Amino acid sequence: MTGTMRTSAFTPQWLALREEADGRARSERAVDAVRGHGQVVADLGCGTGSLGRWLVPRLPESRRWVLFDRDPALLDLARRSVPAAEVATRPGELSELRPADLEGVTLVAASALLDLFTRAEVAALAAAVTGVGCPALLTLSVVGRVELSPADPRDTDIARAFDAHQRRGGRLGPDAADVAAEVFRSLGARVEEFASPWRLGPEQAALTEQWLRGWVRAAVEQEPGLPVRDYLDRRLEECAHMRLHVVVHHTDLVVLPGEGAA
Repeated sequence: MTGTMRTSAFTPQWLALREEADGRARSERAVDAVRGHGQVVADLGCGTGSLGRWLVPRLPESRRWVLFDRDPALLDLARRSVPAAEVATRPGELSELRPADLEGVTLVAASALLDLFTRAEVAALAAAVTGVGCPALLTLSVVGRVELSPADPRDTDIARAFDAHQRRGGRLGPDAADVAAEVFRSLGARVEEFASPWRLGPEQAALTEQWLRGWVRAAVEQEPGLPVRDYLDRRLEECAHMRLHVVVHHTDLVVLPGEGAA
Protein backbone atom coordinates (compact mmCIF):
# COMPACT_ATOMS: atom_id res chain seq x y z
CA MET A 1 0.00 0.00 0.00
CA THR A 2 1.46 3.31 -1.01
CA GLY A 3 0.83 6.28 1.25
CA THR A 4 -2.75 5.69 2.38
CA MET A 5 -4.54 3.76 5.08
CA ARG A 6 -5.61 0.22 4.38
CA THR A 7 -9.30 1.05 4.60
CA SER A 8 -9.09 3.31 1.55
CA ALA A 9 -6.30 1.56 -0.35
CA PHE A 10 -8.57 -0.34 -2.71
CA THR A 11 -11.25 2.16 -3.71
CA PRO A 12 -11.54 2.56 -7.49
CA GLN A 13 -11.14 6.33 -7.08
CA TRP A 14 -7.79 6.03 -5.30
CA LEU A 15 -6.57 3.32 -7.69
CA ALA A 16 -7.46 5.51 -10.68
CA LEU A 17 -5.77 8.55 -9.15
CA ARG A 18 -2.50 6.72 -8.60
CA GLU A 19 -2.43 4.73 -11.86
CA GLU A 20 -0.37 7.22 -13.89
CA ALA A 21 2.18 7.68 -11.09
CA ASP A 22 2.46 3.92 -10.70
CA GLY A 23 3.14 3.53 -14.39
CA ARG A 24 5.86 6.17 -14.37
CA ALA A 25 7.49 4.65 -11.29
CA ARG A 26 7.69 0.98 -12.24
CA SER A 27 11.09 -0.12 -13.48
CA GLU A 28 11.33 -0.86 -17.19
CA ARG A 29 14.52 -2.79 -16.44
CA ALA A 30 12.51 -5.09 -14.19
CA VAL A 31 10.13 -5.77 -17.07
CA ASP A 32 13.09 -6.50 -19.35
CA ALA A 33 14.17 -9.20 -16.90
CA VAL A 34 10.90 -11.14 -17.30
CA ARG A 35 10.14 -10.44 -20.95
CA GLY A 36 9.50 -13.68 -22.82
CA HIS A 37 7.82 -15.27 -19.79
CA GLY A 38 4.46 -13.50 -20.04
CA GLN A 39 2.38 -15.98 -22.01
CA VAL A 40 0.12 -16.69 -19.02
CA VAL A 41 0.23 -14.07 -16.27
CA ALA A 42 -1.27 -14.35 -12.78
CA ASP A 43 -2.00 -10.79 -11.57
CA LEU A 44 -2.29 -11.00 -7.78
CA GLY A 45 -4.39 -8.36 -6.02
CA CYS A 46 -5.26 -6.93 -9.42
CA GLY A 47 -7.54 -4.12 -8.22
CA THR A 48 -9.10 -2.43 -11.23
CA GLY A 49 -6.46 -3.94 -13.56
CA SER A 50 -3.99 -1.07 -13.70
CA LEU A 51 -0.95 -3.35 -13.70
CA GLY A 52 -2.40 -5.33 -16.58
CA ARG A 53 -3.18 -2.19 -18.56
CA TRP A 54 0.44 -1.12 -18.09
CA LEU A 55 2.17 -4.46 -18.48
CA VAL A 56 0.33 -6.20 -21.33
CA PRO A 57 1.72 -3.83 -24.00
CA ARG A 58 5.23 -4.45 -22.61
CA LEU A 59 4.93 -8.23 -22.89
CA PRO A 60 4.13 -8.89 -26.56
CA GLU A 61 3.99 -12.63 -25.87
CA SER A 62 1.00 -12.20 -23.51
CA ARG A 63 -2.12 -14.12 -24.42
CA ARG A 64 -3.87 -14.98 -21.12
CA TRP A 65 -4.21 -13.03 -17.87
CA VAL A 66 -5.62 -14.57 -14.71
CA LEU A 67 -6.79 -11.89 -12.27
CA PHE A 68 -6.79 -12.66 -8.53
CA ASP A 69 -8.55 -10.39 -6.02
CA ARG A 70 -10.83 -10.69 -3.00
CA ASP A 71 -13.21 -7.98 -4.30
CA PRO A 72 -15.64 -9.17 -7.01
CA ALA A 73 -16.46 -5.60 -8.06
CA LEU A 74 -12.80 -4.80 -8.69
CA LEU A 75 -12.37 -8.10 -10.52
CA ASP A 76 -15.21 -7.17 -12.85
CA LEU A 77 -13.66 -3.77 -13.59
CA ALA A 78 -10.30 -5.38 -14.25
CA ARG A 79 -11.71 -8.12 -16.46
CA ARG A 80 -13.28 -5.54 -18.76
CA SER A 81 -10.16 -3.35 -19.05
CA VAL A 82 -7.06 -5.57 -19.18
CA PRO A 83 -6.13 -5.69 -22.89
CA ALA A 84 -5.06 -9.35 -23.08
CA ALA A 85 -6.52 -11.76 -25.62
CA GLU A 86 -8.01 -13.87 -22.85
CA VAL A 87 -8.82 -12.74 -19.30
CA ALA A 88 -10.01 -14.96 -16.45
CA THR A 89 -10.84 -14.05 -12.84
CA ARG A 90 -10.22 -15.87 -9.56
CA PRO A 91 -11.92 -14.41 -6.46
CA GLY A 92 -10.43 -15.32 -3.11
CA GLU A 93 -7.89 -14.55 -0.41
CA LEU A 94 -4.29 -14.35 -1.57
CA SER A 95 -3.16 -15.57 1.84
CA GLU A 96 -4.58 -18.95 0.81
CA LEU A 97 -2.69 -19.13 -2.50
CA ARG A 98 -1.23 -22.54 -3.30
CA PRO A 99 0.95 -23.85 -6.17
CA ALA A 100 -2.13 -25.56 -7.66
CA ASP A 101 -3.73 -22.11 -8.09
CA LEU A 102 -0.86 -21.14 -10.39
CA GLU A 103 -0.89 -24.24 -12.57
CA GLY A 104 0.02 -23.27 -16.14
CA VAL A 105 1.12 -19.75 -15.14
CA THR A 106 4.37 -18.54 -16.72
CA LEU A 107 4.69 -15.25 -14.79
CA VAL A 108 3.32 -14.02 -11.46
CA ALA A 109 2.83 -10.24 -11.23
CA ALA A 110 1.64 -7.89 -8.51
CA SER A 111 1.68 -4.20 -7.68
CA ALA A 112 1.74 -2.51 -4.24
CA LEU A 113 0.90 -5.80 -2.58
CA LEU A 114 3.79 -7.15 -0.51
CA ASP A 115 3.66 -4.42 2.15
CA LEU A 116 0.14 -5.56 3.08
CA PHE A 117 1.37 -9.07 3.84
CA THR A 118 2.65 -10.65 7.02
CA ARG A 119 5.84 -12.68 6.93
CA ALA A 120 3.78 -15.88 6.92
CA GLU A 121 1.77 -14.65 3.93
CA VAL A 122 4.96 -13.74 2.04
CA ALA A 123 6.30 -17.21 2.83
CA ALA A 124 3.12 -18.79 1.42
CA LEU A 125 3.36 -16.64 -1.71
CA ALA A 126 7.01 -17.55 -2.18
CA ALA A 127 6.25 -21.23 -1.74
CA ALA A 128 3.50 -21.04 -4.36
CA VAL A 129 5.67 -19.20 -6.90
CA THR A 130 8.74 -21.35 -6.43
CA GLY A 131 6.52 -24.42 -6.37
CA VAL A 132 5.51 -23.85 -9.99
CA GLY A 133 8.98 -22.64 -10.99
CA CYS A 134 7.95 -19.45 -12.80
CA PRO A 135 9.35 -15.93 -12.50
CA ALA A 136 7.60 -13.16 -10.58
CA LEU A 137 7.46 -9.39 -11.04
CA LEU A 138 6.47 -7.79 -7.72
CA THR A 139 6.32 -4.03 -8.13
CA LEU A 140 5.95 -0.92 -5.97
CA SER A 141 6.69 -2.09 -2.45
CA VAL A 142 7.24 0.86 -0.12
CA VAL A 143 10.63 0.97 1.58
CA GLY A 144 10.05 3.57 4.29
CA ARG A 145 11.76 6.55 2.67
CA VAL A 146 9.86 9.72 1.80
CA GLU A 147 11.38 13.04 0.73
CA LEU A 148 9.38 16.27 0.78
CA SER A 149 10.62 19.55 -0.65
CA PRO A 150 10.64 22.05 0.93
CA ALA A 151 11.61 20.00 3.96
CA ASP A 152 10.11 20.40 7.44
CA PRO A 153 11.53 19.11 10.76
CA ARG A 154 8.25 17.27 11.41
CA ASP A 155 8.56 15.19 8.24
CA THR A 156 10.72 12.65 10.07
CA ASP A 157 8.29 12.17 12.97
CA ILE A 158 5.33 11.71 10.64
CA ALA A 159 7.25 9.27 8.45
CA ARG A 160 8.25 7.24 11.51
CA ALA A 161 4.66 7.05 12.76
CA PHE A 162 3.36 6.20 9.29
CA ASP A 163 5.84 3.33 8.97
CA ALA A 164 4.75 2.01 12.36
CA HIS A 165 1.13 2.18 11.18
CA GLN A 166 2.10 0.16 8.12
CA ARG A 167 3.41 -2.58 10.42
CA ARG A 168 0.17 -2.92 12.39
CA GLY A 169 -1.25 -6.41 12.70
CA GLY A 170 2.06 -7.99 11.79
CA ARG A 171 2.05 -6.54 8.28
CA LEU A 172 5.51 -6.03 6.83
CA GLY A 173 4.98 -2.49 5.55
CA PRO A 174 8.33 -0.92 4.62
CA ASP A 175 10.18 -4.16 5.43
CA ALA A 176 8.28 -6.15 2.82
CA ALA A 177 10.73 -6.02 -0.08
CA ASP A 178 13.69 -7.05 2.08
CA VAL A 179 11.74 -9.86 3.75
CA ALA A 180 10.37 -11.13 0.44
CA ALA A 181 13.83 -11.13 -1.13
CA GLU A 182 15.19 -13.07 1.86
CA VAL A 183 12.37 -15.63 1.75
CA PHE A 184 12.57 -16.23 -1.99
CA ARG A 185 16.36 -16.61 -1.82
CA SER A 186 16.00 -19.12 1.03
CA LEU A 187 13.91 -21.22 -1.37
CA GLY A 188 16.63 -21.15 -4.01
CA ALA A 189 15.27 -18.38 -6.23
CA ARG A 190 17.32 -15.54 -7.64
CA VAL A 191 16.08 -12.06 -6.76
CA GLU A 192 16.90 -8.76 -8.46
CA GLU A 193 15.87 -5.40 -7.01
CA PHE A 194 15.07 -2.21 -8.92
CA ALA A 195 14.26 1.24 -7.59
CA SER A 196 10.79 2.49 -8.54
CA PRO A 197 10.12 5.83 -6.82
CA TRP A 198 6.99 7.90 -7.12
CA ARG A 199 8.02 11.45 -8.08
CA LEU A 200 5.16 13.83 -7.40
CA GLY A 201 5.35 17.45 -8.50
CA PRO A 202 2.94 20.22 -9.53
CA GLU A 203 1.50 18.13 -12.36
CA GLN A 204 0.35 15.51 -9.83
CA ALA A 205 -1.20 17.93 -7.32
CA ALA A 206 -4.44 15.96 -6.94
CA LEU A 207 -2.58 12.76 -6.16
CA THR A 208 -0.13 14.55 -3.90
CA GLU A 209 -2.99 16.04 -1.89
CA GLN A 210 -4.67 12.69 -1.35
CA TRP A 211 -1.38 10.96 -0.57
CA LEU A 212 -0.51 13.71 1.93
CA ARG A 213 -3.86 13.51 3.71
CA GLY A 214 -3.61 9.73 4.00
CA TRP A 215 0.03 9.83 5.10
CA VAL A 216 -0.67 12.30 7.91
CA ARG A 217 -3.96 10.62 8.91
CA ALA A 218 -2.26 7.24 9.33
CA ALA A 219 0.57 8.80 11.33
CA VAL A 220 -1.91 10.45 13.73
CA GLU A 221 -3.87 7.23 14.05
CA GLN A 222 -0.63 5.58 15.15
CA GLU A 223 0.50 8.47 17.40
CA PRO A 224 -2.54 10.61 18.35
CA GLY A 225 -0.40 13.23 20.05
CA LEU A 226 1.50 14.27 16.92
CA PRO A 227 1.10 18.05 16.35
CA VAL A 228 0.08 18.04 12.70
CA ARG A 229 -2.83 20.44 12.21
CA ASP A 230 -0.80 23.47 11.14
CA TYR A 231 1.67 21.16 9.38
CA LEU A 232 -1.02 19.61 7.21
CA ASP A 233 -2.65 22.97 6.47
CA ARG A 234 0.66 24.42 5.33
CA ARG A 235 1.55 21.38 3.25
CA LEU A 236 -1.83 21.45 1.55
CA GLU A 237 -1.36 25.13 0.79
CA GLU A 238 2.05 24.38 -0.74
CA CYS A 239 0.45 21.65 -2.81
CA ALA A 240 -2.37 23.93 -3.98
CA HIS A 241 0.18 26.56 -5.05
CA MET A 242 2.30 23.90 -6.80
CA ARG A 243 5.27 24.37 -4.51
CA LEU A 244 5.39 20.89 -3.01
CA HIS A 245 7.47 18.04 -4.41
CA VAL A 246 7.41 14.52 -2.96
CA VAL A 247 9.44 11.39 -3.63
CA VAL A 248 8.01 8.15 -2.22
CA HIS A 249 10.58 5.41 -2.61
CA HIS A 250 9.60 1.89 -3.68
CA THR A 251 11.31 -1.28 -4.84
CA ASP A 252 10.39 -3.61 -7.69
CA LEU A 253 11.46 -7.23 -7.20
CA VAL A 254 12.12 -9.70 -9.99
CA VAL A 255 12.16 -13.33 -8.83
CA LEU A 256 13.74 -15.86 -11.17
CA PRO A 257 13.89 -19.64 -10.73
CA GLY A 258 17.20 -20.85 -9.36
CA GLU A 259 19.51 -23.22 -11.16
CA GLY A 260 17.91 -26.61 -11.60
CA ALA A 261 14.36 -25.33 -10.98
CA ALA A 262 11.55 -26.82 -12.99
